Amino acid sequence: MSKWDKEHFIDDLRANCSREVTKIGISIIEFGEKEADELSWGRGKDHGTLSFKCQSDVGLITLFHMSSEGALNLMINYLRGKDLPKQVLRDLIVKLESNFLREYDEELYPSDTFIKINELFHTSNQVDKFLHAIEGVCYRLRQ
Repeated sequence: MSKWDKEHFIDDLRANCSREVTKIGISIIEFGEKEADELSWGRGKDHGTLSFKCQSDVGLITLFHMSSEGALNLMINYLRGKDLPKQVLRDLIVKLESNFLREYDEELYPSDTFIKINELFHTSNQVDKFLHAIEGVCYRLRQ
């Protein structure tokens, strides 16, 4: 049984993060409620996690995690290990690289880690672009 739910997660997000990060986190949660095939909540003691999952030909896969401490794990290397269409993954990486101005190739991004939301997003436009990129991946994986 999951310890965390939307209400507890948001309360912890508000307690741990700035107003701006909390607002971004809530928009990601609301997006997940609409777009994810499964939105799951963690069972940790110290902080909550949210997992955004999408159906694909290889089954249900996680596209990203968010913690109630205000961080995102983009799961790019995890997705590289799945049998996804190469173009879908490549499009996601290109969109993330252009949005966040970070490199996500295998050498410079060898492992998936949590990155603070306030280090990723500097404008609301970046949040929108991230959500549109995830929405596009979901659409293509479900085809």
